[in-house]
Amino acid sequence: MSEHEQEAQPVAPSTSEEASSTTRRTLLKAGVAAVAITGFPYIKAADKFTLRYLGTAVNQDKAIADKFKADTGIEIQYIPVTTDEVTKRAVTAPNSFDLIDTEYFSLKKIIPTGNLLGIDVKRIKNADKITSLFTKGEVGGKKVGDQGTAPKKVMFLEGQNSKKFSATPTQFMTLIPTVYNADTLGIRPDLIKRPIESWKELLNPEFKGKTAILNIPSIGIMDAAMVVEAMGLYKYPDKGNMTKKEIDLTIKTLIEAKKAGQFRALWKDFNESVNLMASGEVVIQSMWSPAVTAVRTKGIPCTFQPLKEGYRAWAAGFGVPKTLNGKKADGVYEFINWFLDGWAGAYLNRQGYYSAVLETAKAKMETYEWEYWMEGKAASKDIKSPGGDLLAKMGEKRDGGSYEQRMGGIACWNAVMDENEYMVKKWNEFVAA
Repeated sequence: MSEHEQEAQPVAPSTSEEASSTTRRTLLKAGVAAVAITGFPYIKAADKFTLRYLGTAVNQDKAIADKFKADTGIEIQYIPVTTDEVTKRAVTAPNSFDLIDTEYFSLKKIIPTGNLLGIDVKRIKNADKITSLFTKGEVGGKKVGDQGTAPKKVMFLEGQNSKKFSATPTQFMTLIPTVYNADTLGIRPDLIKRPIESWKELLNPEFKGKTAILNIPSIGIMDAAMVVEAMGLYKYPDKGNMTKKEIDLTIKTLIEAKKAGQFRALWKDFNESVNLMASGEVVIQSMWSPAVTAVRTKGIPCTFQPLKEGYRAWAAGFGVPKTLNGKKADGVYEFINWFLDGWAGAYLNRQGYYSAVLETAKAKMETYEWEYWMEGKAASKDIKSPGGDLLAKMGEKRDGGSYEQRMGGIACWNAVMDENEYMVKKWNEFVAA
């Protein structure tokens, strides 16, 4: 998931997942027994293989690996690193993994190296059912904001070995989406006691000393840009690709607020954001949906607040290194197809993320779960996480409403700017101010 979510703790997996007795794994075992009896060479352990899965820790959920192994007999070996390290390895060591889980905004750095193969959509069973948000930049038939690195801009390659993105759909996808979401501000409604409708509230002096912003430059600056626009100070042609002058204006606004004592903290880590909110030291801040959920599971009111200016979105997906071939390539395609088949999608949806193929995930969710998570309806039963934690009581609605309301309200996407080095330097001036 995103750079910004690398510290997030995956929801504890359910231990009740039992493989059916007719999985291929069982058949493989039966086959092994049969060949042993008839005197043929025993199937060597070497013939069973492991897929090395490079990504950030938050997407590497044990329950998903366990379920895939139960269904197919193929092992997943997670290699958890930071988002920057995922990109670095993709650029310098494509033979060190069999499958990459990376953010769409990283592709502008990775694809020109030629280290990722286009994924052949003819080998992906549900490719035509992948949400139109990725393929067309639409939700419910309506275009969404595409400032920054909107997936549709980097979704397709001209050919399987191409180093160039295609502006129109082709047979070869750069990544197959895994998880995505839209971020906004988190608030403590019990401590604020009035409606919050705009990003500009983050710098409202009313909350002096009780606000916090995310201290990951490429994401924090986009939250800051949402605030600058909401305050009416400036309208950016593209918040995800600012000029030096635009960066200067944005950072100047932040430094003035910081010197006036506006911020209680600049946080980098998922748990830090949870603790700031749960303690009440902060009442409004940059926040991610799972962090809001974590505060609520402590029994403390916390809202993932929809705002009139819209959301900042992020998305990650599976990619295939150019070094992949043979049995491992077949195994990776099998994993991607399995991932889109519904079980994993339902598991992710139940944690507040969104999955790539909604139709198959829906088939693996209870009606009341789907209605709460995806349709914005009041919960007709208590809503629990895959690990059994209570997330919402009967009668409650999901913050931000339905999938169409939430993902249809995107203003911009996580990105890496052309002026990234300059931006980071200026951001560090803000942190030091």
